[in-house]
Amino acid sequence: MTSKLFSPFSLGERELANRIVVAPMCQYSAVDGTMTDWHLMHLGQYAVGGAGLVFFEASGVEAQGRITPGCPGLYSDENEQAMARIVRFFKDYGHAVPGIQLAHAGRKASAHVPWNGGTPLDANSGAWQTSGPSALAYAEGWHIPTAETEQGLGRIKQAFVQAAVRAVRAGFEVIEIHAAHGYLLHQFLSPLSNQRDDRYGGSLENRMRFPLEIFEAVQAVCPVSLPVGIRVSATDWVAGGWTLEECTEFAMRLKALGCAFIDVSSGGNSPLQEIEVGAGYQVPFAQTIRAATGLPTMAVGMISEPRQAETIIASGQADFVALARGMLYDPRWAWHAAEALGDQAAFPPQYQRCHPTLRGAPIPGNPPKAN
Repeated sequence: MTSKLFSPFSLGERELANRIVVAPMCQYSAVDGTMTDWHLMHLGQYAVGGAGLVFFEASGVEAQGRITPGCPGLYSDENEQAMARIVRFFKDYGHAVPGIQLAHAGRKASAHVPWNGGTPLDANSGAWQTSGPSALAYAEGWHIPTAETEQGLGRIKQAFVQAAVRAVRAGFEVIEIHAAHGYLLHQFLSPLSNQRDDRYGGSLENRMRFPLEIFEAVQAVCPVSLPVGIRVSATDWVAGGWTLEECTEFAMRLKALGCAFIDVSSGGNSPLQEIEVGAGYQVPFAQTIRAATGLPTMAVGMISEPRQAETIIASGQADFVALARGMLYDPRWAWHAAEALGDQAAFPPQYQRCHPTLRGAPIPGNPPKAN
């Protein structure tokens, strides 16, 4: 009997071989928004690593929407060509479906890369003006963003649309819109960061308006066969902030618009967050949203063991598990999970000699006997 973790699943017309997702992982190694050979190496190992779906990292839809100067974007021909090269690797050599996460960092943009502190850039290090729903800094010492006008929101919406067009042209087969972790769309959703008094602020209906407009605009330029989903933070983990109940209502609205899946994380919008971290600590959020909406759901956060992942899928808590740190530590996580669960994950033929059931296969220097 096959495991649930390694059973196939269809996102619309796109069939995934299993329920293992490589989550978007910022590498801070792009140049002017353009991916480099580092990304080919980093993502290429997951193309052949046995997961069903691999997301490229959060990619800014405009230059000022990047988190750091080292973050990739999808706003220029050079950006697009570099990503298309890596997508071709997936299709020429891999087994995983390539997906892209489209993002705008909003008030959390213009920061140093983490190994240089992750703090806001200053004028001498190339800082740029950030923007958000309101002129509220993420934290003390951070840039005060410009409160975007409706004209500015129109520009950002068009940037998402153009990035989606580029993503389709580059060959991506799944698109995820980033509305989590305190970045721009999450900033609109949360009353901690959105204190507007126009039609984009105040009530839940108004706070959801811009993220829903972005989703509709992106979906409108994608082929029907290409699944468009979203990543959300289910809660701010701060009193008076974005809540699971509000996120569930947001998910219901997304479902009505034809959202293909929802990837459920949490936090990131305030340094005051008090997160109760533990193994699978965010899975209950995914379970709640899945039960309320019926949307295909991805669970993330401190999922590291194969049997833990199997239980999440088999018990109906989520339809997928998405791993990031676990995959960084063990890019062959899917292979090892298949062995632990008595199942199979895709192996490239170049590596099959290391498969537990194929270790006696002939190799140069030890050829088979001639007939």
